[in-house]
Amino acid sequence: MKIGMISEHASPLAVLGEADAGGQNVHVAALAQRLAADGHTVDVYTRRDDPAVPERVPLTEGVDVVHVDAGPPERLPKDELLRWMNQFGDDLAARFTDPGVRPDVLHAHFWMSGLAALRATRRSDDGHLPAVPVVQTFHALGSVKRRYQGAADTSPTARISLEKSLCADVDLVIATCQDEVRELRELGASDDRVRVVPCGVDLGVFTPGAARAQHADDGRPLRLLSLGRLVERKGVATVVEALARLGRHGPPVELLVAGGPPLGELDRDPEVRRLRAQAERLGVADRVRFLGAVSHEEVPELLRSADVVACTPWYEPFGIVPLEAAACGLPVIASAVGGMLDTVAHERTGLLVPPRDPAAVADALLRLADRRFRLRLGAAARVRAERQYGWVSVARQTAEAYAEVVSSSSARTPLPQWSATDAPLVSAGGNR
Repeated sequence: MKIGMISEHASPLAVLGEADAGGQNVHVAALAQRLAADGHTVDVYTRRDDPAVPERVPLTEGVDVVHVDAGPPERLPKDELLRWMNQFGDDLAARFTDPGVRPDVLHAHFWMSGLAALRATRRSDDGHLPAVPVVQTFHALGSVKRRYQGAADTSPTARISLEKSLCADVDLVIATCQDEVRELRELGASDDRVRVVPCGVDLGVFTPGAARAQHADDGRPLRLLSLGRLVERKGVATVVEALARLGRHGPPVELLVAGGPPLGELDRDPEVRRLRAQAERLGVADRVRFLGAVSHEEVPELLRSADVVACTPWYEPFGIVPLEAAACGLPVIASAVGGMLDTVAHERTGLLVPPRDPAAVADALLRLADRRFRLRLGAAARVRAERQYGWVSVARQTAEAYAEVVSSSSARTPLPQWSATDAPLVSAGGNR
């Protein structure tokens, strides 16, 4: 099968940790490579943000990253890219008139990619070539972001209405978890056009380590790791307060916080300053250590150095860190939100807690101070990751979804073409 993917702001070639570079970049790269290993060919279309980068860059055998000219060839925040999606879609439509380039299926990652995908397929479906079905993965929904961030949400004002239109117009939506299915229903998506395929984890890179697990409890502090972007909604403050609730008479716990700017720039970061001030005020500053930015290559070893991983955001569309921790054989304390309701099996692979509840996190830490309990949970987490979240399984399920829409695309009702001055896209370029 010839597969086209659109990931308009999240290139598989991006350096992780940079602005707007994270889980989606990893997902697209890993999925494309696994699909290619299974015999498919994949072109990943992403926006050119550097005039010097070649148009086509091989990622691996069978996978090319194709840079599309849409807007200025410079790095822009993803929330500013909506105005260029017409141009992105028109570029793809022109490419797809060539039968050798035209994909059998087009998989859009993120909502703006979906707009470009529909524009490309509508403008290039001229009746002489087979229709190109569109599969949509949102990765995050504007309605959820707006609910939790309110006025701090910088998404374009039309995002939610455009996501509703996508739910009605694409051939299939691939949700990454059951909680997202519920949200998609609220946007008008019908259950028969939604499939759940989770994100995956590299089981050969994220592997258990025995260094800490081999040691019996000997008075060493329990090493708790928080890993991810350093923004308030990630809930690191909840973990800091949980340490204070344990008090000096509870089990010794040290918290490592990985993420944010490089180590030498931490003093200038507002979130680091806020968390440090909180730790000082609560009397636990000596038990909290900030590591700064960590490269993706360093993450497996960092995870293996920990005893427990804490993922306590206010909300999380999916959350890749719990999967990476599970693959490393570690139990996770996770907020009972979003994808973590699927990826963390309560009291089997980790412990789920209400978001923004430091007392519940403290109680979970007390339970996981029992070495035998946490090792049992960690071992079960690895087994579950192997059974459900390896990329071999995720790619197979995704390919099955593609095959379904390709086989039914000939019966698809033609959609009206968008004009070059399509009003919703052009008028929705402003931010809140």
